[in-house]
Amino acid sequence: MTCQHCVRAVDGRLRKTPGVEVTHVTIGSADVRYDPARINVDAITEAIADEGYTAFRE
Repeated sequence: MTCQHCVRAVDGRLRKTPGVEVTHVTIGSADVRYDPARINVDAITEAIADEGYTAFRE
């Protein structure tokens, strides 16, 4: 993510993803909490990819 448009796109998509709680999104970074009973990390990375961005897990 390189601009505020990117931040809004990723933030909005993650907030619409069931089982995901967005804690912080900035340029180049997103912190989320998720319920593993409802969603897995691969599905979260796919949601980000659907917006045109690549997610890296730490």
